Amino acid sequence: MKIMPKTALRDVAAGLIIALVSIPISMGYAQVAGLPAVYGLYGSVLPILIFGLLSTSPRFVFGVDAAPAALVGMLLSEMGIVQGSEEALRVVPVVTLVTAVWILLFRLIGAGRFVRFISEPVMGGFISGIGCTIIMIQVPKLYGGSSGIGEAPALIRHIAETALEGVHPLSLAMGLITIAVILIGRRLCPKVPMSVIMMGLGALVTVLWHPERCGVALLSAVEPGLPSLVLPDIRILAGHGPAIIVSSLTIALVIVSETLLATTSYALKYGDKIDNNREILAYGLGNLSAALTGTCPVNGSVSRTGIADQFGVTSQLMSVSAAGFMVLVLLFMTGFIAYLPVPVLTGIVISALIGILEFRLAGRLRKVDRMEWVIFWAAFLVVLLFGTIYGVMAGVILSFFTVVVRASEPPREFLGYHASDNSFYPLSAHGTLPLSGTVIYRLTGPLFFANIDILDKDIKQAVREETKRVIIEASGVPSVDVTAAERLLSLYRHLRGRGISLMIAGHRASVNEQLRTFGAGELITEEAVKMSLPQALADSGARRPYALEAPAEESSSDSAGADVGHTRLYEAFSWAYGPEEAGRRVLELAAKVAADSLARQSVDMALLDREEEKLAGSYWNAVDEDEFLSEVVRQQLLGLEEDLKGPGTDREKLKKLADRLIRRQIDVEEKLDKRHDEDALRHIVERRHREDDYLREHHPEAYRELSAVRRYYMSVMEERSPELAAHIKKMWEEL
Repeated sequence: MKIMPKTALRDVAAGLIIALVSIPISMGYAQVAGLPAVYGLYGSVLPILIFGLLSTSPRFVFGVDAAPAALVGMLLSEMGIVQGSEEALRVVPVVTLVTAVWILLFRLIGAGRFVRFISEPVMGGFISGIGCTIIMIQVPKLYGGSSGIGEAPALIRHIAETALEGVHPLSLAMGLITIAVILIGRRLCPKVPMSVIMMGLGALVTVLWHPERCGVALLSAVEPGLPSLVLPDIRILAGHGPAIIVSSLTIALVIVSETLLATTSYALKYGDKIDNNREILAYGLGNLSAALTGTCPVNGSVSRTGIADQFGVTSQLMSVSAAGFMVLVLLFMTGFIAYLPVPVLTGIVISALIGILEFRLAGRLRKVDRMEWVIFWAAFLVVLLFGTIYGVMAGVILSFFTVVVRASEPPREFLGYHASDNSFYPLSAHGTLPLSGTVIYRLTGPLFFANIDILDKDIKQAVREETKRVIIEASGVPSVDVTAAERLLSLYRHLRGRGISLMIAGHRASVNEQLRTFGAGELITEEAVKMSLPQALADSGARRPYALEAPAEESSSDSAGADVGHTRLYEAFSWAYGPEEAGRRVLELAAKVAADSLARQSVDMALLDREEEKLAGSYWNAVDEDEFLSEVVRQQLLGLEEDLKGPGTDREKLKKLADRLIRRQIDVEEKLDKRHDEDALRHIVERRHREDDYLREHHPEAYRELSAVRRYYMSVMEERSPELAAHIKKMWEEL
């Protein structure tokens, strides 16, 4: 633990705040785990002190937290053990001890690197299922009933039965007000520890108005003193061994994965150096000390770490001081516990549990990955209906199934050549044309028995009578298995029999080693493997300038305004943001520059440069810029369209606004002409032709103004570059 003298007082003060926040939360989670509330305070002394002394994370908070407590509560429920009973007091420390053993075993075998294989949807669904289950267990305590046991169906029946037996109105009101105040406070003033405030208000209400006289339950009084060190009764394993061992493994995985991931996140934020193995050791010894004090497993707390972060914590002096303050609470201030109304503490617990639910993650998954969305809800429902162990099993099985399905349907596409960029792109990209007599196929992912059929089928369907060569661009293929190697060799021989060469290009050297090992060395000895795609093309007889197939005819109605997806500019944005978002972003950017120019009565070229760099970066080329400038002019015209309909419009206004944009366009086109980039110039002219057709049909007033702009553009071009102007006129006439 490194202590910085300049910030030591601030770290101590933060520790006092964390201790205050931990009082209601840890007591509530202790009850969730089936223990008396004071055991939450016991778990906030020795485990936190050990973590503070051993951890390499200078700012992370450790303690009694939601997920492990909920898992223990679920285990007791599944074992039919009543929460708060003598049996629960015997079982929970054993669960904590076995959890500590698992964590220390993880440290011994260096298992920190394996936690990343637990997918976020599995973890999110799992934790959300546990959270909802524990909330249902706690609900009856809001209105004076007893907590339930079992899974969701049994808990729902218990809630209904206890509600029918009688709801205590004052208890229910106190519990619901607590939940409402904390949740609203979390949104409006997140830095204020509302749980501490509600705990204090609950105790104050008891002192002033004695709600227990009206039937509101209070927590049991606690004698002052530190927790006693005891050895957990491991004889319990003789009767409940399998359930405890499996559940403890789950708890250990949750502790290590959640805490390591969160610790790493903060380390990246502040540039801290974290030793994962030492962190796991701290988790294990912290839980061992928790077992010896009779409390439930302890975990890293993201919510309390966030509070500590707000105070600018720089060292684990914060944790040490929090543990020290908790010692003072246990020695001199336990009397206040007897003044805490049960519904208020239950409301604090339910509010905290609501915070661990991951339904927002499910919403994001639904938009981007339906398979991961299904996994989330499957893990959630299995935990809810059948318990934690079955939930973990279902999540792992579904994750494995997803990996297999995705690997068997790898991303793949056929490539073509874009002359203006001198690069290869998917054939779906505008301006990209297939090479004559050539099939270029790209697949991303390992080639193995489950997906080699797809490659074979795709290529055979793409081959035509005039095909001379097939090239598999394999830069994204990390490995091949024996089945894939055999099938590649078979495909090579099949195509060779038809007079078609097959080459594999761009892959790593280890793939060649696998091909030799698995009996496909013929591909190497016959030089069917190449280091790059251009080399494969050259060696198979396709040399620059490449012969390209003629482009498909495009409808004259396809214009920049009607279908911005027909532009290279759109392709750049589509690559970064996705096809659905790309068109909107292109138009928004053009509209922003156009609106700015209309307001200024001039074009801010510096703004244009900044927006290009910010939104397109290195994916922006000369053709993209020319098209974008045309789009800005179009947006100006549409923005002025209503004004142009009225009398007395200053026709010089538009000319003034467009002048600098036009001159910049000419700069771009002169550069292309000097590079002899005929394809790029032709693409620009074709784009303008479609743009004119669209405006002529849909916005005639704007089209008339655009015609004037075009004439002005050509006059400037003829003055600056007469030969280029004549060339562009000729291309226009050919259209």
